[in-house]
Amino acid sequence: MLTMQVQLQGVFRATFINLAELTTMPSFVITGASRGIGYEFLRQFSSEPGNVVIGLVRNKLATDRKISEDPTLKDRSNIHTFTVDITNYEHIQNSVSEVSKITGGSLDFLIANAGLVTPFDQFDGIGDLADQAEQITKELRDMFDVNVIGNIHLFNLFLPLIQKGEAKKIIAITSGYSDVELTRVWDVTLAPLYSASKAALNMIMAKFSAQYRKDGILFLGLAPGQVDVGHNEEATPEQAGRFGAVFGRIVPQYAPTFKGLITPTESVSLMRRVIENAAVEKGYGGDFVSQFGNKQWL
Repeated sequence: MLTMQVQLQGVFRATFINLAELTTMPSFVITGASRGIGYEFLRQFSSEPGNVVIGLVRNKLATDRKISEDPTLKDRSNIHTFTVDITNYEHIQNSVSEVSKITGGSLDFLIANAGLVTPFDQFDGIGDLADQAEQITKELRDMFDVNVIGNIHLFNLFLPLIQKGEAKKIIAITSGYSDVELTRVWDVTLAPLYSASKAALNMIMAKFSAQYRKDGILFLGLAPGQVDVGHNEEATPEQAGRFGAVFGRIVPQYAPTFKGLITPTESVSLMRRVIENAAVEKGYGGDFVSQFGNKQWL
């Protein structure tokens, strides 16, 4: 039976890594850094002047404009951006060369945040989509291209830099929806295709960890929680009702302390604690945890 209490001890069971103690300036690459959770990672990591923070985005011009108009970011010289479509192998390959020039050939943290979420399956069960066979095929292929295949190439191409880094951490932003036990025990029917793509990503992280854990490289899947990034804004009243019904049924027993969607700021602040604390020697290698550092998804 899944725990009914949010247990924070998973986050606090050891002293956090002090990034200031690294012998070189900590370096971060964040994919999907133009908005939402990715932009908040960019904001929080760049708040330390000694950090080198690099955002990989699909639209560099728009992102640079957004940063230049952001009162808290516009004067930060430690932020860099490059154009990368995560489904474009050559884009990723080129970004590795550019990142290497900035960091001196190494990388401490790779945050694989870029992901595809579509409204097609967010509010339905798998059987409810049965009469849309062609769309199922298209949506699932698109999600696997971004959420799985793109990240495989991202990890393989950046591994040489990570191997030369000090922190040696590769973090993939995944989803509590992809947890089989949550789905099985609580009959969570929502987002079946998205959930499957993120479950595949979790396995990819475990496989990378199985090969590279001996080298001290951490591969960790990290779910951000239920974050308000605008995915539900265009939901119809019927879709919103189905979403509410599922969570209304689960929350009282599974997560009685759950207060609703959290902001990207709250989510990233919690995830940063997990990222700083997690290490191969602490048993995190290849694991898949929530923003609380455990298996509590709400």
